[in-house]
Amino acid sequence: MKILVIGATGYVGSHAARHLATGGHEVVGTCRAPADREKVEALGARAELADLDRLDSLHDLLAEADSILYAAQLLLEPEHQAVVHLLDRLEGTGKAFIFTSGTGVLSQKTDGRWSEDVFAEDDPFVASKWLVRRTETEAVVRAAASRDVRAMVVRPPMIWGNGRCGLIRAFYDSARKTGDVCYVGPGLNLYSNVHVEDLAELYRLALDKGSAGSLYHCVAGEVAHRTLAEAVARQLGCAARSIDFPEAERIWGKFFALIIMSTCSRSRSPRARAELGWAPTQHDNIT
Repeated sequence: MKILVIGATGYVGSHAARHLATGGHEVVGTCRAPADREKVEALGARAELADLDRLDSLHDLLAEADSILYAAQLLLEPEHQAVVHLLDRLEGTGKAFIFTSGTGVLSQKTDGRWSEDVFAEDDPFVASKWLVRRTETEAVVRAAASRDVRAMVVRPPMIWGNGRCGLIRAFYDSARKTGDVCYVGPGLNLYSNVHVEDLAELYRLALDKGSAGSLYHCVAGEVAHRTLAEAVARQLGCAARSIDFPEAERIWGKFFALIIMSTCSRSRSPRARAELGWAPTQHDNIT
């Protein structure tokens, strides 16, 4: 299968491209700058210059690919416009298209408290008001099944592994800025999580046998923010402490404080496990 990975130089896209290429697929990975060609080629993929700011640069690549994995990161409105454009180009082709969303859409602002709410793929939820446009993009993707596109949404939780994790980095940032590792309120809030290699395997399975219009979660576990903060504090030899939301805003900025550090987003993945046979295998302790 010839697979186009849009966003192959990013954390998620690079792991997906390498995993798919290792699995025997012919992978084409996009990059925005000539200097990034070697990064993509090192993954076992063919590098092609393309930019979501110039959507016509993707047209020939879409035409030659059998399947498309969208793993790029854009602001919500440009993301929506790009995905609509790509699906318009793919209409009537029967090709697979995966859009990478995220369980931030499920997030509940709890100010550090735990929530008992946990969401499977198609459980009803009230979307975070900050990410409503993302849910609209998800809906457009899933509706493309009626336009002869095998379009699917993958909604990862917090992603970690191979030396990267945005949440863990945020805890280190708080120590650098304040001298302590900070968490919001009681620190019982959390995002469910998945290792980036297990996410890459979910993409492979979905491209191979995922059904048009489906949404897939991929959850391996969950760890409370306070537990993570205390583990980082032990590593740094400093204190972990609770902060209120105004201080969280000062440390991490309004958007990150709202969507990540003060919220709870718990999910589960029965559809991915039942339909695709997906199961996480990376069990290294995130802490």
